[in-house]
Amino acid sequence: MSDKQIDEVTGVSTTGHEWDGIRELDNPMPRWWLITWYVTIAWSVAYMIAYPAWPLITTATSGLLGYSSRAEIRAELDAAELARADYVAAVAARSVEEILADDRLRTFAASAGAAAFRVNCVQCHGSGAQGSPGYPNLNDDDWLWGGSPEDIRASIAHGIRFAEDPDTRYSEMPAFADILQRNEIAQVASFVATFADTAGNASSEDIAAGREVFAQNCASCHGEDAKGDREFGAPDLTDAIWFYGSTPSEIAAQVRAPRHGVMPAWGARLGDTTVKELTVYVHSLGGGE
Repeated sequence: MSDKQIDEVTGVSTTGHEWDGIRELDNPMPRWWLITWYVTIAWSVAYMIAYPAWPLITTATSGLLGYSSRAEIRAELDAAELARADYVAAVAARSVEEILADDRLRTFAASAGAAAFRVNCVQCHGSGAQGSPGYPNLNDDDWLWGGSPEDIRASIAHGIRFAEDPDTRYSEMPAFADILQRNEIAQVASFVATFADTAGNASSEDIAAGREVFAQNCASCHGEDAKGDREFGAPDLTDAIWFYGSTPSEIAAQVRAPRHGVMPAWGARLGDTTVKELTVYVHSLGGGE
């Protein structure tokens, strides 16, 4: 480091620093840059005075203008709520069938129902309502309890096997490990697997024996043709839709110790209007009847 000197070429004094024989000129900042800097300082001071700026223990300085982004958002939400109030009231006052018959109401309810579905239902049924193992696909035509608007509304409002709702839909397949022999379970699993063409190397004798086991123990709920019974929530075993797998081993596991899903009753949680909106949305997915 050395003392400041005047550069012989430019006539500008140096900063007094030297690196490898190179000295830095002490040129002043450009006037336009200094003016811009001072303006930004003045602007920041004015901003802190006019708008909320300094955090306090439980609040913040409100500023001379009293501006609040939360109040602004609340006003926008209130305006949006007011704009949709007439539609909400119409949905609340009408039945699902009446909503479906009105194009504007149906469009509104389906949109509102889609929003409610994304918040409350995607965790089990998936973002596209396509379901997952143990959870129904709501896009297809296979409905355990019926796919009419009223059937869908009842399922949403009261849930499935939801003990806290006295009107919940309830069905329970018994654990046949306590009723059938191991070989009988294997036989009936082989027979049921023929509906999905997954019986593999099962012998014709086992399949024939399984048909008898099915007729004696399963037909009362699933029907003699194995097409299920919506009154009992018994699934159709002849379609291509399986909650827990369609191979003989997977079917046998379900026969031995069946798994029973539980769906909450959304009526008490969301209210009748939102349940109607969800009903219209689910019905619009394409699987509704």
